Amino acid sequence: MSLDAYLTLGRSGLRISPLCLGTMTFGEDWGWGSSVSESETILATFLDRGGNFIDTANMYTKGHSEKIIGDFFARDGGRRDRVVLATKFSGNMYRGDPNGGGCSAKTIIASCEQSLRRLQTDYIDLYWQHAWDAFTPIEETMRAMDSLVGSGKVRYIGFSDTPAWKVAQAQTLAQFRGWSPLIALQIEYSLLQRTVEDELIPMALELGLGVVPWSPLAGGILSGKYRRDNRSVAQGGRSDSKADSLGDREYAIIDALIAIAAAHGATPAAVALAWVQSRPGVASSIIGVRRLDQLEANLSALEVRLSDEEIAELSRLSAPPETFINWINGVGPTVFQGGTTVNGRPAEVFPLSPENDDQRY
Repeated sequence: MSLDAYLTLGRSGLRISPLCLGTMTFGEDWGWGSSVSESETILATFLDRGGNFIDTANMYTKGHSEKIIGDFFARDGGRRDRVVLATKFSGNMYRGDPNGGGCSAKTIIASCEQSLRRLQTDYIDLYWQHAWDAFTPIEETMRAMDSLVGSGKVRYIGFSDTPAWKVAQAQTLAQFRGWSPLIALQIEYSLLQRTVEDELIPMALELGLGVVPWSPLAGGILSGKYRRDNRSVAQGGRSDSKADSLGDREYAIIDALIAIAAAHGATPAAVALAWVQSRPGVASSIIGVRRLDQLEANLSALEVRLSDEEIAELSRLSAPPETFINWINGVGPTVFQGGTTVNGRPAEVFPLSPENDDQRY
């Protein structure tokens, strides 16, 4: 697969590249990140390689991320129309202002106008709710987002980091009221974060939402630089603090990534990304980089073809603890199917069911 092997996002006709360029690292305003010139080099390289999906947010590097992107495309206005530009609202950039963030109509519309100004564009291709605001009725949020689509300032909408039951409620409201539907769900998803498989991903599959994972390398933990034999050595990254908490389970995953990467002549990071991209429902994974060489390393994931056995091994090692919903879903076929096979899934006979007609009332 190559970066220009485009696919449609969710239940929409929007074409996106299989990897999305995350730009939380654009700008050094948070004390780390890429300089303006490095950010522009990363952006230009991603586009030249065929990538067309760019993700940012109003609050990234205090708005500087959006400004860097806006300045870049302002120098070549025609190129702007050939990319899918996504940004987010809900982050508060105004201390002391309770309406500076959240998901109210006032905040959403104001945030959109501010993002359009920084991005120097007339429209946003994909507008994300960055996180759920429990204080705002979901009807208000969806109605405001629909109004932006109706005005032409936004093309498509999606939710990020929101409970499955709330996403489902929002999508159902949109369906029955004729509002613009959600087409995508942005969530943390990696070999070290698989709890989203309980409800969020099945919900996305059912409701037509393309899954866009963020932090597919677990903040760099799965990049290959954190290993058993150097666990006490700081690597100089933001994940150094997380490395202290790594245990046998995490190192077993990392060991497998290293071994599989060696077999493919690839990097552990590329293998970790390839695993995420192989998961049901996943459309385009967000890669966030600070240097051009990191971008090149992540793009190499598109050249990795994991075998079914390799995927199964990584999935086995990274399996999260069983939750109630997984357990009850696993019990279901035994209770429902009467010992038959349905859609290729066999089931045992429920041991307490009647053995013959004489035992049934």
